[in-house]
Amino acid sequence: MTSEDNNNTLGENSLKRRVALLTGMSGAGLSTALKAFEDIGYEAVDNLRLGLVRALIEDGKENKAALAISVDTRNANFTVDDLIGVTQQLNARDDLEVKLVFLECSDEALQRRYTETRRRHPLATDRPVTDGIKREREMLWRLRDEADLVIDTSLLSIHDLRRIIVGHYRMDSAPGLTLFVTSFSYRHGVPREADLVFDARFLVNPHWEPSLRHLTGQDPKIVDYIKADPDYAGFMDNLTRLIIPLLPRFLQEGKSYLTIAIGCTGGRHRSVFVAEQLATILAGHDYIVGVGHRDLDRAANKA
Repeated sequence: MTSEDNNNTLGENSLKRRVALLTGMSGAGLSTALKAFEDIGYEAVDNLRLGLVRALIEDGKENKAALAISVDTRNANFTVDDLIGVTQQLNARDDLEVKLVFLECSDEALQRRYTETRRRHPLATDRPVTDGIKREREMLWRLRDEADLVIDTSLLSIHDLRRIIVGHYRMDSAPGLTLFVTSFSYRHGVPREADLVFDARFLVNPHWEPSLRHLTGQDPKIVDYIKADPDYAGFMDNLTRLIIPLLPRFLQEGKSYLTIAIGCTGGRHRSVFVAEQLATILAGHDYIVGVGHRDLDRAANKA
């Protein structure tokens, strides 16, 4: 695909009405995701019966208002086959740009959320919540495979979930690729929303220097300490030479938002510094770049 072909595709898509169908595991953040869509200009409809989806789309056909519709197991008439069928029918239309968004979450996180809120699981009103989670996961696995975007919210904050929704589906974005670079701690798992993951644990670790341990990768003393590692310069050079040529290819394949994750043991020193450096380099190549540090607060609390 040439850049001209890609621009033509983007132009055609901009004339289509956007429809986001949200589904996924109960407790995974569907309400939060729907509110994020509403905040960026979509008309949001929660827990709509599948039989009314087409009627809702036709009702707003003249103004082409973008729609975000939550369809999930809270509805007694919900079936996976029906949702897949509706999605396929809508995708066949020339006037619509339809995206199926699936929110995933680990069993452990779901159990914790239901325990903390004391809510009942929609598929376990008369049984343990674990039974409902298991039953729902078995029911929905085909939808997960069909989805255009799967967001695992197990370790995401509300702000992280909103950032991902905005990054992928904001209304005012110009054609191009938006990047988000995040640091993380391997102790707490790899960010499941990451498209590219790199390991910085081989770099010299400031944690073992008592005078540096309490600092973060944003502190000049940590910056100087890591830069003094003889392998640092070559690593950053190779990292950028690997990533930068890939970015236009991601855009050609239809990606509008890309998450790059840099990990180290504690998520406090090395990964934070490398993420900051990489974000600066990528911004210097005219990309819109955001940077975050998923586990920095958690690491600070343990310091």
